[in-house]
Amino acid sequence: MGSYRQFGSCRVFQNRKMQVIGIDHVQIAAPKGCEDSARRFFGELLGFAEIEKPEPLRHRGGCWFQVGPAQLHIGVEEPFRPARKAHPAFAIRDLEAVFARLEQAGVSCAWDDALAGRLRFFADDPWGNRLEFVDQSPC
Repeated sequence: MGSYRQFGSCRVFQNRKMQVIGIDHVQIAAPKGCEDSARRFFGELLGFAEIEKPEPLRHRGGCWFQVGPAQLHIGVEEPFRPARKAHPAFAIRDLEAVFARLEQAGVSCAWDDALAGRLRFFADDPWGNRLEFVDQSPC
């Protein structure tokens, strides 16, 4: 069963069954003036490709990165408070190399063995938000 709905100039058929097919983007909050730190940490250190933020949103600050098929948006939030529980988890092919690279850059990283058979670690971004890195190496 479904019905037609109007979205702007488009008439779209909607099925009653929701069909989520993935995650388009995840947003991390950061303080005003975060862009240079974001580019160093996510762009240079982790190798995420920065993508152009749409013109109508640029005045808000922050920046965006492509991460596999999804995007990571760094958005300015005032007042800022780092997320200590909620976090994105990044799938990594060479987890130990990423751990070493972050530590060499002065980022505090901590291995976690709470999930049997799942190799992962946690680290903080430049503003104290929790990040998870999960092994996706082929066996």
